Amino acid sequence: MPGGRPVDFQQTIPRNLVHRAAISEVFVTDLNIVAEGQFEVGAQWPRRHGFFGPCAPGSHDPMLFAETCRQAGLLIAHRAYGVSLGNAFISDHKVSSITPEGLATEGRPIDVVLRVSAHEPVFRSGNLIGMRTDFGCFRDGELIGTASENWRCVSPAVYRRLRGDHFAATPFQACALETVDPVLVGRYRAEDVLVADTAVAGTWSLQFDPDHPVLFDHSADHVPGMVLLEGARQAALLTIGDPHALPLRSDFEFSAYVEFDSECLLVAEEIEPDADGCRSVRVVAEQKGRTVATGVLAMRRS
Repeated sequence: MPGGRPVDFQQTIPRNLVHRAAISEVFVTDLNIVAEGQFEVGAQWPRRHGFFGPCAPGSHDPMLFAETCRQAGLLIAHRAYGVSLGNAFISDHKVSSITPEGLATEGRPIDVVLRVSAHEPVFRSGNLIGMRTDFGCFRDGELIGTASENWRCVSPAVYRRLRGDHFAATPFQACALETVDPVLVGRYRAEDVLVADTAVAGTWSLQFDPDHPVLFDHSADHVPGMVLLEGARQAALLTIGDPHALPLRSDFEFSAYVEFDSECLLVAEEIEPDADGCRSVRVVAEQKGRTVATGVLAMRRS
């Protein structure tokens, strides 16, 4: 990408710009506005992280890439387009792909550069209310991953009306069930396990610890998207029977909020494998008898 200064990795950006409460959960370090709708974002992946792995020997967690893109998109919305910090963001569609080589750990923090392009911005009364952002992830100058997200944002007043009776909901309302053994989903701690068995084969109940320092880093009135993605990943691991498989590719559509006051089921089935040998799993999230999210994960066996 021509022009602009090199991105900086010396310190993270202010945490409120990526909707995080803990400084330790901020991975984005810098924003370079290269041209209209073209950006470079610096980020650093820690050597180790309490939740984002590495969950497989010698590999960073692909979900760390997804979280980095989430933070970069928020940073661009606030800094480049002036979206108010009080606005609520709604993700409609997320796609990501990353190479196993790009995830390799080297016993040190890894600097990555996201080259981001903005498409189809929608404005209302001069304010940005949605767009598609495409990401290319570069490590040592080599492209290692791509991602895309379609998102919208609304003002606090609109969000309050949109959420209605759920506006003041908290994760402590959720019914807690005993989760599966952590070793089955490549985890060591029970609080990191997000699925519980049900009486139906191939179906798991989405679970979460309301005090989880990463998944519930800040207050939420509905199940965060990253919680839903991680739950889907764990359902996929159980489906293929490999606790250390890596979700190298994912494609998810979100059609409704996942609420705290009723059970969310994750229905998983293995579908035709990809050409590169990854085992593909479709996961459908259902709540109150309707589909709230659907996705496909391409899992590389360990």
